[in-house]
Amino acid sequence: MESRETTAYGASLAGGSFDFVKFIKQPLTILRILNWVFAIVVFATIVAEGYVNEKDSSQVVCIFNQNDGACNYGAGIGVIAFLATSAFIFADAYLPLMSSAQERKRLVMADIGFSGLWTFLWFVCFCLLANQWTNTLDKTAIPVDAAQAIIVFSFFSFITWGVVTYLALMRFRQGVGEIKHNFAETAPEHNSPYQSSTIPHDPSPYGDTTYPSDLYQQPPFMGKPEPAGNSNYQPPSY
Repeated sequence: MESRETTAYGASLAGGSFDFVKFIKQPLTILRILNWVFAIVVFATIVAEGYVNEKDSSQVVCIFNQNDGACNYGAGIGVIAFLATSAFIFADAYLPLMSSAQERKRLVMADIGFSGLWTFLWFVCFCLLANQWTNTLDKTAIPVDAAQAIIVFSFFSFITWGVVTYLALMRFRQGVGEIKHNFAETAPEHNSPYQSSTIPHDPSPYGDTTYPSDLYQQPPFMGKPEPAGNSNYQPPSY
């Protein structure tokens, strides 16, 4: 027996219970967790060690070539990425419980748009921080490890957000489909006289009698039969 189950954008449309273990093992969920961790590393490191006192001054400047715009950009991108990733993780968990395919479509389209945009912004962040770090001349009072970690995790974020965009696009292209389930069904056996096309007959004391297949077939069209005997016979005359 075969049944069909409608799916919409990567999850069953019929709904069901939330499977936490299955959800955590999904590639999309793993990538979102990585995005979440990388964003924390970037903005937390910038806030904690991204600013130092300027030489012979009490003024605080950015460690990337004293460009405060570079630090503010990296921290802002990281904070928004952290909040958005948290929201999308909850949205992915709620997606199988949505009964409307249109609501799922809007959610997946929002995921594609935001993930694609943040992939580009992380790439810009990596290029900006790497360029400003290269142009930084005096690095004596600067935590080099922190600066390098910010640049490296900005590049990692660009990669993971790009993969998330690709997976979201694949989920959108999947759209609404059907999953076929096959179930083996064993029908109960019944002793019915109509199961066989051969009609049983009582054994004959003269052995099995074989009847030709054309026994009950109508003979081909024939003309009017002539009377038996000689056709030239004439009755006697008295």
